[in-house]
Amino acid sequence: MSKKDPLLGTLKVCILNLQSEGGAVTDENPHLSSCCQLLEIILRKGLQQTVLGLIRRDYWHWLEQLPQHDPCGKLSPVSMAVEKTASCIKVLTSQGRGRYFLRLALNRRILGNTVHHFLHTPKFSEWYDPAISILRNEEFVEPFLSLLLVLSEMEFSLNIENSSFLDESWLMPVCQIYETVPCRELGMVLRYLGKRVFVLELVEGSQAQVDQFVLPGDIIDEINGVSLRNACNGLAGVVLQRLKGQPLTFRLIRWCSSDGTVYRPMVKLLKALQQENPKFQLNPKSQAPSHGGETQCLRDGRVVYIVQYLGKADVGMYGGKEVLQQGIPLVLEQKNPGKVVLFDLKETHVICTEKSSKQELFQHHYPDISCVGRYCRLDQTVFAFCVVDCQKMPEICSFSCVVMQASSAKDCEEIVNRIATGFKHTEWFV
Repeated sequence: MSKKDPLLGTLKVCILNLQSEGGAVTDENPHLSSCCQLLEIILRKGLQQTVLGLIRRDYWHWLEQLPQHDPCGKLSPVSMAVEKTASCIKVLTSQGRGRYFLRLALNRRILGNTVHHFLHTPKFSEWYDPAISILRNEEFVEPFLSLLLVLSEMEFSLNIENSSFLDESWLMPVCQIYETVPCRELGMVLRYLGKRVFVLELVEGSQAQVDQFVLPGDIIDEINGVSLRNACNGLAGVVLQRLKGQPLTFRLIRWCSSDGTVYRPMVKLLKALQQENPKFQLNPKSQAPSHGGETQCLRDGRVVYIVQYLGKADVGMYGGKEVLQQGIPLVLEQKNPGKVVLFDLKETHVICTEKSSKQELFQHHYPDISCVGRYCRLDQTVFAFCVVDCQKMPEICSFSCVVMQASSAKDCEEIVNRIATGFKHTEWFV
């Protein structure tokens, strides 16, 4: 009866657990980190260190030395993955690079080919102790290759850009994208700690504070594709200055998951931030936007308000806030049946979509909105905004008063404030 290595049995169970979830394997799969850890343990088992070596050997060191070309002289898929790993500036250690490569190999279904390359490169087999290593044991290496074949037949959809903590951990943080238009003041106070850029606080009334996406404790991982993983003091400011006048895209690493659990590799850094800045507070409840029952919903990761569209009325050539007192009663007197709509307040414009049919009713950019507010004599949930209308006669523009009703006075106030802030912060660059 042949011997069995317990690691292979555990890996088999882990792969079955991955398959049981169904669909493509993503970073949210609860069994992913265990599977990756097992693969790493197997690749390290029996790895011998040199007597006088100043650098501790890891499996990445033989990965980066694999032959670059296949028998036909072409750059092999494994070599291309190694090259991509070596060029990644978000991983700084051999451990991080090895982990980055394993995730990339799972995505590209080349992990089995990688081990085959290793087995056909005799000089690397000497790195492993034949009495311990799975890679140098004929009875173990075949079952291992069979398991890798199963992995190569599975679909993995891992976020390779989310790699800034692979040096420290296999646990993956929540990584999200924040996009904003050019603005006078973004309003994020930053702190450089551990070669990372933390958001310390948000300036009241700033674009970042109004958008309610970035939170104190988040890490800015990238700005428009520029990595801040190994950032020195002031780098984020230099990048932002260079991008002045352009739309900005931030890749954020969240300090906690949607259930409020703190991301463990960040615990020490967050404690250091709190010690340096006693006023610095973490708010796990705000990390996951509230759906707000039937008053709000999530759409493409954004909070969208569920409101009633009551109609609109022509208010003439003047679009000041005073016309709201005339426009709102004009619309209400029409007694139109209200439509339940999704009201999305984006960075540059607002979009109104009928909830049932998904048909877009209108969209208006903030520079086209002249005023927004409520009519104090009426229900505090009714609000309106005036928008320029040049559709009938382009050479002569008039204003229309668009009237809507929110689900609560609180939602109404939030919507009015966000529209007002929207056209306050929006700038146009030529």
